[in-house]
Amino acid sequence: MSVLAAVPVKRFFVAKRRLSPILDRPTRSRLGRQLAAHTLATIAGAGLEVVVLAADIAVARWASGQGFASRLDSAGGLDAAAGALVERAIARSRPWLVIHADLPLLTSDDVTAAVSILEDGHAPLAPTDDGGTSLIGGWGGFDFAYGPASFHRHLRRATDPRPLVRLGLALDLDDPGDYLAARHHPRGQWLDRYPARA
Repeated sequence: MSVLAAVPVKRFFVAKRRLSPILDRPTRSRLGRQLAAHTLATIAGAGLEVVVLAADIAVARWASGQGFASRLDSAGGLDAAAGALVERAIARSRPWLVIHADLPLLTSDDVTAAVSILEDGHAPLAPTDDGGTSLIGGWGGFDFAYGPASFHRHLRRATDPRPLVRLGLALDLDDPGDYLAARHHPRGQWLDRYPARA
């Protein structure tokens, strides 16, 4: 099954502001790039076609340098950008996934678990530990509603949803607590190259 996977990537120069108490701005920018690269490589490693939903031209150029196609956000916001990618998948009669870029513990098994749900004809939906949505998938159109506590909004809007609760999809790197939890997990040891301030 040929799944089209979209990964929204924010502007690197404003990446991870909520980590400012423990990481300086240049470090946060480098971390944002590495997080996105980790997520993209993991998804591609699971055999999916990946398209970056780029927040600006700098992100689009970075994605190209990483070997990934991109679609520039036309200032309509994440909901509109994800919706446009879904329409592209529908036009090609393909199932789709939208997976967020800030998942430091993501594995290929997490991705293939979502694909398995798609293969069974259902819609995978993964919650983050703060009630957001790290992954959504489907076969047809979808009315996205990202933002705080988006998981339950998406759950109500999905056709035949199947919640997918996995550590690699639940821990998104937003605040210092997330950073410390990820860094102390065996799969998050790569974060050691971004030491926190005391």
